[in-house]
Amino acid sequence: MKPSEGRKRVIIEEIRPQVDCGRYPAKRTLGDAITITAAVFGDGHDHVAGRLLYRNDSESDWRSTPLTPLGNDLWSASFTVDKLGYWSYTIEAWIDHFETWCADLHKRIEAQPRNGDKNNGQDIPLALRTGAKLLEDTLPRARSQDSRDANLIQQVVLSLRWLADQNSPYYEYPLSDELLDVVARHPDLTLATRYPQELRLWIDRERASYSTWYELFPRSASPSLSRHGTFADVKALVPSIAAMGFDVLYMPPIHPIGRAYRKGRNNSVTAAADDPGSPWAIGSSEGGHKAIHPELGTFEDFHHLLATAQSHGMEIALDIAFQCSPDHPWVAEHPEWFVIRPDGSIQYAENPPKKYQDIYPLNFESEDWEALWQALYDVFIFWIGNGVRIFRVDNPHTKVLPFWEWCIAEIHSEHRDVILLSEAFTRPHIMYSLAKAGFTQSYTYFTWRNRRDELEQYFEEITRPPISDFFRPNLWPNTPDILHATLQQGGRPAFMQRLILAATLGANYGIYGPAFELSENIPIKPGSEEYLHSEKYEQRLWDCASNHSLAPLITRVNHIRRENPALQSDRFLLFHHTDNPRLLCYSKQTPDNLILVAVNLDPREVQVGWIDLDLKQLGIPHDQPFEIEDLLTGARYTWRDRSNYVALRPEVMPAHIFRVTRPPQTTSKLASPTPEPESYE
Repeated sequence: MKPSEGRKRVIIEEIRPQVDCGRYPAKRTLGDAITITAAVFGDGHDHVAGRLLYRNDSESDWRSTPLTPLGNDLWSASFTVDKLGYWSYTIEAWIDHFETWCADLHKRIEAQPRNGDKNNGQDIPLALRTGAKLLEDTLPRARSQDSRDANLIQQVVLSLRWLADQNSPYYEYPLSDELLDVVARHPDLTLATRYPQELRLWIDRERASYSTWYELFPRSASPSLSRHGTFADVKALVPSIAAMGFDVLYMPPIHPIGRAYRKGRNNSVTAAADDPGSPWAIGSSEGGHKAIHPELGTFEDFHHLLATAQSHGMEIALDIAFQCSPDHPWVAEHPEWFVIRPDGSIQYAENPPKKYQDIYPLNFESEDWEALWQALYDVFIFWIGNGVRIFRVDNPHTKVLPFWEWCIAEIHSEHRDVILLSEAFTRPHIMYSLAKAGFTQSYTYFTWRNRRDELEQYFEEITRPPISDFFRPNLWPNTPDILHATLQQGGRPAFMQRLILAATLGANYGIYGPAFELSENIPIKPGSEEYLHSEKYEQRLWDCASNHSLAPLITRVNHIRRENPALQSDRFLLFHHTDNPRLLCYSKQTPDNLILVAVNLDPREVQVGWIDLDLKQLGIPHDQPFEIEDLLTGARYTWRDRSNYVALRPEVMPAHIFRVTRPPQTTSKLASPTPEPESYE
């Protein structure tokens, strides 16, 4: 098919970042410098020029910045995002006839014979007149934008024609860099190619890319088992949790709990009269997803808790679990929102042979799906209206993906600062689809990655494009649902090890708090990841002042994160080889901050070995000493060259977190998340 304009000669390909051919936005954080790369080329030897066009969706006019060549037809440009929300960007490129002429003029002048022979075939006077004509064509565009630029161009036009009239035997190159910059500001876009698609970015606030979560059950915040915990009890704990360095306090569902089929302790199908039930069995005669469990307090108490958290630099994250107990008001008001079995009863949750009679899943194939979607969206809006800006969403992969894409877009259209954490321990494609649909952060497989090869392979996947363009990992060594065998069998050293891994491999991490602080590691039965006396089914009393609490280490690790910008990003993670497979070594860096971590992955035995550092990526010259400080202990060492020895005793401290001081007059070469382009020239 013949194009409508066949004189456009530039091709634009391979724009990055780009998620699923532009179907979804790439994610970045407020204040980030966004680098866009693309392949831009044309036919023949004419020079190409281009620019990046970008704007926030609140702006009608494009901003622009010129493309810079990287070599081999690859180009890049960068801009800094200064507003939350959606941004659009695209690339426009054209044949740069003036720059092509300048390059040719250079060649003609360099080819001049020194003996004054005019018959060398270069015809420089004609070339000068050609340049004058190209500049003259630029004048109308310059006059409409900058009279000073137009005046300079006019002067050069006259100068080139005067030089051409001299018909000299020898010419010097007549143009200045200033003129080239001026002409570049006024390109001829008549035959410019614009990439046919406007690509998208979603810009979150800083806490989306760097956060430290602490999970607790408010009913267990009481200092006595004789009394149900309240928001006031949680409020009293906020200063100590903030002092440990956490900035997000996450609470499981705070709604009324159903009584029908209530689960007893240890997930028993028979509950005692005083068993509190599972917070995820949401809804009773006292209300549903927009109500507060009466024993926790009132909305006024909840608002006081929010204010106290904010005064300590923290935010409250609420759990959104879209499921209902049999007592939830929706069951009576909207039975069409649930699956009705042939006997007329409502289908409860099952994962055969497991049965969860206290929970009714919602039916997203309901004929009344539009009203269901709206009701679920309204739950978010209700709690946003009550001051909540962070949500952990329970099992989003069991709800239809188009719902999340619609719901999150609707939320963000009015509330761009809302952060949503996806708790989806499921198959990779579904996890990634939820992230693409708009979830800000995502749970990961970190909990089940314990060997060196597993950790290296997994984190090289999720911290590099294309996955890192849309997927922000949040690392949890334990949750109320998951007590991994590593923690069960490794005891306190394993908790120390997994804490340090989570906090340094990931910019976002969290712990199921009191259980982690006290190294709770007894399963309900061998081979199970469920806790004995799980807090999901009973109120617990935690002695966090115990001498064996990990709170001092947690506090130290979180302080290290706050003091070192390299640990506040998932970019530039680089693994370094060790000769012992039970030692893991990796680095993170910014131009001014370099952190090197070595971890003993064996919670039982001392592990020793040699680390082989990639000095080029670290910006450290060979054969030069450099200083390291262990931020966990304060010890300082001098290392030299790439091979260095470590020995780690797990029961004492299973890791080093080194801050590296580069030798003077060296610069960092940040580990690029994408391979550098090959040169074929």
